[in-house]
Amino acid sequence: MRFKTEAFKALHITEFRNYTLARLFITLGTQMQAVIVGWQVYQLTKDPFSLGLIGLAEAIPSILTALISGHIVDISDRKKILISSFMLMFVCSASLLFISTDTLALVTHRKVIAIYSVIFISGIARGFSIPSAFALLGQIIPKELYPNAISWNTTTWQVGAVAGPAIGGLLYGFLGVSLSYASVVTMAFIAIVLISFISKKPVPEITGNIPLGERLSAGIRFVFSNKIILSAMSLDMFAVLFGGAVAMLPVYAGEILKIGAEGLGLLRAAPSVGAVIMALFLTHKPPTSNAGRNLMVCVAGFGVCIIIFGLSQSFILSLIALALSGMFDSVSVVIRQTIIQLKTPENMKGRVSAVNSIFIGSSNEIGAFESGLAAKLMGVVPSVLFGGVMTLVTVIIVAFSSRSLRKLKL
Repeated sequence: MRFKTEAFKALHITEFRNYTLARLFITLGTQMQAVIVGWQVYQLTKDPFSLGLIGLAEAIPSILTALISGHIVDISDRKKILISSFMLMFVCSASLLFISTDTLALVTHRKVIAIYSVIFISGIARGFSIPSAFALLGQIIPKELYPNAISWNTTTWQVGAVAGPAIGGLLYGFLGVSLSYASVVTMAFIAIVLISFISKKPVPEITGNIPLGERLSAGIRFVFSNKIILSAMSLDMFAVLFGGAVAMLPVYAGEILKIGAEGLGLLRAAPSVGAVIMALFLTHKPPTSNAGRNLMVCVAGFGVCIIIFGLSQSFILSLIALALSGMFDSVSVVIRQTIIQLKTPENMKGRVSAVNSIFIGSSNEIGAFESGLAAKLMGVVPSVLFGGVMTLVTVIIVAFSSRSLRKLKL
């Protein structure tokens, strides 16, 4: 009984429940939107490179705003910033709904450009939401509950990532693009309401009269001076960068596996199904006793799964490979987030999280661009295999160059 009680301990905190539910709904919306936008753009262009450009359109503003957003998060009301970023996501989703109707009567290339423009703006919202959400979590949960809370937060996020792509694909396939985007707008609104129930938290104390330039770069200096954090971020960054097979899923669904929009939603959901299963297990048994070793093994396992997926011409085998990749990725996420929460001072969490978003979060979109470019140059299947192999190479390099991470125990 005590075993079960310990696993649910973080959920006893009301504000944490509101926080995780808000993350669930915003994740549902963003994951649904990713499937809808990807399938819509591919139908309009029939070009796999255009899928990579979607990721690039969101990554560029997220990277450009990262340092300033982290600084603002560390000197401001984190709840207010998070709500504002969710509101901007709401507006972007509503704009995609409007663009996709017949009201504007846009020709194909102008509609695609309009979609890219909205995704660019949503990247700005994401640039502020990531550090504010990370820093706010640290103010809601006591330090002794960080591993448990992060496991539940990962579980909730992955549940949204499981349901979101499946719902997005099914809605697009059966009800069309307009109702699909309307559902995304609804999810964003619910997330805004849930965050509003969290009480205002104190603004972290600003120490010393430090120039703005130094404050902006403090997060980068801190990360590069902490070898364990730097190694953990680098490992995941390159794994995500080269293992970005998800960007090619519309091509696999349409041309290789021939399963349509409905099957695309299932493929997008498969990694998160595996991640949810693993994250739930981690709430009972956090992977902290041999954290560094576990991190490296799981990133290597992720790379192997990407290679299997790239070679597969079976829908079932592809689902299994993607689900296993989600399991491995879930462990690495929990370990990395716990490392950063425990080893970062409270008044620097916004800036360090912003750096982490450059390393990890934006590498999803840059990885999508890399996959699209590689697919254009090499072909879709060789590009996915290349990504899996480079993930394994990254693990080998980090394993030999960072003894402190290999030996890390939390």
